[in-house]
Amino acid sequence: MKLVVQVMGARDLPAMDLNGLSDPYVKVQLGKQKFRTKVVKKTLNPYWGEEFALRVEDLNEELLISVLDEDKYFNDDFVGCVKLPVSQVFDAGNKSLETAWYPLQPKSKKSKNKDCGEILLTIHFSVNNSFADSASDGGDIGFESPSRSFSGPSESASPVRARQEETATFKEEKLCAQKTLAGRIAQMFNKNPDTVPASSSRVDLTELAETAKSEVYESSSEDQSSSATFEELMRTMQSRDQASETPSNLPGGVLLDQLYVTPPQDINTFLFSPDSGFPKSLAEVHGTTELEVGLWKLDNSSESVKRVVTYIKAATKLIKACKGTEDQVYLKADGKVFAVLSSVSTPDVPYGRTFRTELLYCISPGPELPSGEQSSRLVISWRMNFLQSTMMKGMIENGARQGLKDSFDQFATLLSQNVKPVDSKDLGSNKDQVLASLQAEPQSDWKLAVQYFGNFTVVSTVFIGLYMLVHIWLATPSTIQGLEFVGLDLPDSIGEFIVCGVLVLQGERVLGLISRFMQARAQKGSDHGVKAQGDGWLLTVALIEGSNIAAVDSSGFSDPYVVFTCNGKTRTSSIKFQKCDPTWNEIFEFDAMDEPPSVLDVEIYDFDGPFDEAISLGHAEINFVKTNISDLADLWVPLRGKLAQACQSKLHLRIFLNNTRGGNVANHFLTKMEKEVGKKITVRSPQTNSAFQKLFGLPPEEFLINDFTCHLKRKMPLQGRLFLSARIIGFHANLFGHKTKFFFLWEDIEEIQVVPPSLSSMGSPIVVMTLRPGRGMDARHGAKTQDGEGRLKFHFQSFVSFNVAHRQISSLSYLVEVNWTVELWRKLVVLTILTPHGNQRRVMCV
Repeated sequence: MKLVVQVMGARDLPAMDLNGLSDPYVKVQLGKQKFRTKVVKKTLNPYWGEEFALRVEDLNEELLISVLDEDKYFNDDFVGCVKLPVSQVFDAGNKSLETAWYPLQPKSKKSKNKDCGEILLTIHFSVNNSFADSASDGGDIGFESPSRSFSGPSESASPVRARQEETATFKEEKLCAQKTLAGRIAQMFNKNPDTVPASSSRVDLTELAETAKSEVYESSSEDQSSSATFEELMRTMQSRDQASETPSNLPGGVLLDQLYVTPPQDINTFLFSPDSGFPKSLAEVHGTTELEVGLWKLDNSSESVKRVVTYIKAATKLIKACKGTEDQVYLKADGKVFAVLSSVSTPDVPYGRTFRTELLYCISPGPELPSGEQSSRLVISWRMNFLQSTMMKGMIENGARQGLKDSFDQFATLLSQNVKPVDSKDLGSNKDQVLASLQAEPQSDWKLAVQYFGNFTVVSTVFIGLYMLVHIWLATPSTIQGLEFVGLDLPDSIGEFIVCGVLVLQGERVLGLISRFMQARAQKGSDHGVKAQGDGWLLTVALIEGSNIAAVDSSGFSDPYVVFTCNGKTRTSSIKFQKCDPTWNEIFEFDAMDEPPSVLDVEIYDFDGPFDEAISLGHAEINFVKTNISDLADLWVPLRGKLAQACQSKLHLRIFLNNTRGGNVANHFLTKMEKEVGKKITVRSPQTNSAFQKLFGLPPEEFLINDFTCHLKRKMPLQGRLFLSARIIGFHANLFGHKTKFFFLWEDIEEIQVVPPSLSSMGSPIVVMTLRPGRGMDARHGAKTQDGEGRLKFHFQSFVSFNVAHRQISSLSYLVEVNWTVELWRKLVVLTILTPHGNQRRVMCV
């Protein structure tokens, strides 16, 4: 018997990296058998979708499924595990455990982190090939007796075909086993290696019949699901969707990212409906023949919709025509967002059995167009899933990348002929329409006062105060006694003393609330609606709303406000009283900047009065270098921090970045740099800039200044190229298919040093770049060292022309450092004057 384990995915995994994410993978172990899945980079909700078959020799064994976090430099971190006795699966109905979420357990009971997340598994028994083969060779009599209990010949045909296929597979395994030493020895003592003792067939006949019955039941259920229409299956998926997250792009890269003038439902139907003619048209363009598109079927075990597509791929200069099989499965279909994972298998190509090509189609709603039409965004990403290790990995990836690029260029061209793409001019005009539609919610002072002061503290204080005034009015003056004198009436008992103390404390709290309310109303979002000044890069941020903001007040709510910081310039929103899901609808514009900004810092605080230090409820960072500007037009930003991650706080933002100077950004920046370098710098060609942007995944406004051949010094020198641009410094190397690629911002650099030549540096000076604490963690795999405060140090040496490289590196660093220093002082002043937490303690923290 074989135990089949399907590892689907996981959710809510704990963050193991410094950037709040993990690189998880799964280990499956049964006895001495060990398997592992691929690694999914930078996510807490990974999807693997892999299946493993383990041979069961003893039902008393225990299945161990562990989730680990990959660490390239140290031992992998343990996240959690699930332990299941094999007997539990064997005793279950149909010898199968339904697809379910299993909580991950910590390594020991003493672990501090008890919540390790959950993993989605499907576990069931499958009949071993040896049993099927023994049943076939043992004669038809032993198998026909149990199969006669089926209702008809059509039902018994399916298990017979399955048994014959398993028999053929078993014979192939036998032939492979004979090639080994153990197989030859077994052949010497067994004259007929394809036969098995008849006793084994008699023992497992009942079990084989039960498996055949289950296969008949599954085939009948599949026939029922295949009779459903595509629209009915989509509605079923929508009803079963439990607000799951949209799968992130696959790590291989993005093949297509385009907006179309059509709703997401229509483009999903056009691409994947069985009645659509697009697959046939695409096959004609690609030269594909014998296309067979299967029907979508609902898989009850995994609650997903699947289908199989087969075809014959056209021959190329290097590879002959071969058969391809695509297993397509819907990962998400909630009516607005659709995600389809396609796993392509081409076993006939060289090394084709060692890998599968995976494609992820994500269809999501796009921004609303000025014409009022809906738009949708189609993103197609890919990766290579290597089933076995091979030395040809780099060559296979490079060939697949080029082939997929050419193929999906044709895909995009054909799709644009049938579905209208969104014009970039429409998006530009869409900004004014979106901002014009935002209207800040009018706030009445009286309504806010009633909402803010309508709590037990204020009501009880007012009641006690009125009660005391009525008492004073009704009571007669008492005689002077003790230490009293005229005008001073002291408490005459312990009870009166306690009542006076309570009144003083209550009065102090009420006066504090009144002071906070007046201070907050004085700051009614003064930055909202202030127009930007100057000419250059204009940044506009629309703060729409917040969700699940952490509650830190005793009332169970917060008084949140948001502070945006970009290049040292700060904008502050209004304060929302007693809200955990506040709505702002406020617009903030930053004055024009000479260079495009790199990072926008977002932080949300709880207002506690003018003299108390503000409490941070969460923070986030919008990196303009790593994000396409069009993706920022409408997004929900998850907040980081202990309070924010515990409550899963998010902010709804709309961000627009425009350049009012036109297309002379590169010339303007290079003119300033030439004054520092003292040498003419040539503008790179559009083709070179485009290749540079694709290499590091940079936005279109990023341009290459220069690049140098050098060595990256870690344990061993690694030859590659150092790329310099206005906002980043990057390194790329490709050594026999093993790629090393990273970049970090110029703003992240704290110090640049030059180490004199030495024997260890092969007689070349070394440029040492030290980053600020906690910065550039995405590039830490290229750092030589990291100190105790979190500073990464990068060593570059063996430049062809060290003087030219060092001069340009120093000039770029100087320009960024001057701007950063000026903006930092401006930031301190702005925080001190404008923000409600501008006290001395807050400024020192900055």
